[in-house]
Amino acid sequence: MSGTTTVPARGRAPLHVVQLLGGGGAGTGVHVRSLAAGLVARGLRVTVCAPPSAERRYGLSRTGARFVPVVARSRLQAVGALRAVCADADLVHAHGMRVGMLASLALRRRDTPLVVTWHTLPQPAPGAARPLALRGVRGRMRGLTESWVARTASVVLAATSDLVERARRRGARDARLAPVALPAQRTASGSPAREGETHKLRAELGAIDRPLLVTSVRLEAGQDPQALETLLAAARAWRTLTPQPLLVIAGEGPQRAAVQGRVEREELPVRLLGRREDVTRLLRIADLAVLLVRWAARAPLAQEALRSGVPLVGTAVGGVHELVGDAAVLVPYGDPGALGTAVRSLLRDPARRAALAEAGRARAGSWPTEDTTVAQVLSVYDELADAC
Repeated sequence: MSGTTTVPARGRAPLHVVQLLGGGGAGTGVHVRSLAAGLVARGLRVTVCAPPSAERRYGLSRTGARFVPVVARSRLQAVGALRAVCADADLVHAHGMRVGMLASLALRRRDTPLVVTWHTLPQPAPGAARPLALRGVRGRMRGLTESWVARTASVVLAATSDLVERARRRGARDARLAPVALPAQRTASGSPAREGETHKLRAELGAIDRPLLVTSVRLEAGQDPQALETLLAAARAWRTLTPQPLLVIAGEGPQRAAVQGRVEREELPVRLLGRREDVTRLLRIADLAVLLVRWAARAPLAQEALRSGVPLVGTAVGGVHELVGDAAVLVPYGDPGALGTAVRSLLRDPARRAALAEAGRARAGSWPTEDTTVAQVLSVYDELADAC
């Protein structure tokens, strides 16, 4: 292959790129949809291969790409299905570790370039605690999978610098930082809440004359119990503040009843909202946003907080600092004292909150756009196409 992927040579068929999406998070799905639309707009022929649920959730075929659903009961079936889809591909781009592994197996004994994007840090499967020996086996298997994918990919694109270094340690021949732009979410009305709507929503939450803190946590055992423990421990210290802030937690899970019981027993200034589809709307009426995660790359809650001009307190992990820079207050993970102090200090300092709000909007304006993200990926495709 030769020439450029953005403007095919006269008489030459457009480059055919297959995008593979597995069971990644919502951010990965939104990114694949955005990337597919941008590639189609630039004249590429794009096939998106993913579970049927991805089409229902993200509307991938509406980008102009061909959507191929993959339903496989085993790894062997999945590899066979992907081999058929990728038979005439000029380049394959897998998003996530699992589909990266399947793609590398499907492309064995072929010279088709493979790009794999590492969107997140591999995590143990959620669920109840497992025996130490079993956890050790699963950990080694995850490490072997990472090494295989890193070594077999033509290029590894990673969402954060620590993922780039991880891929290199795993043997990647070419690992690069590739920040991913996520489109701004919208409220139901498509615009910030008006003053009357803000008052009404704060009244519904019970935060008319008190500071409102907003966060989002999955209430599931095995997900990130330390984050929830840190939040509740910090909230215990906030009980002495006047006015007493209210922390609202958007999120659902089997631990909700237990958490609610603790909130009531300890009289914590916390309200559990359950699953909410309007977290962006909640952020826009908040005094502070709280991001408490063990690891994150793009952190949608942090992005929406900065875009909305809401001061953010977050954990200094993963790619969070790369995302927010100096436009947020970052604290160590699992330190309720540091979290409590940071929140208390900001609530007492309106000027500092206003400065963070301004800095947040400026920082958000500096993030890569969808167009620049597509352009960066295209430059990688060009490079690999020219090398064939």
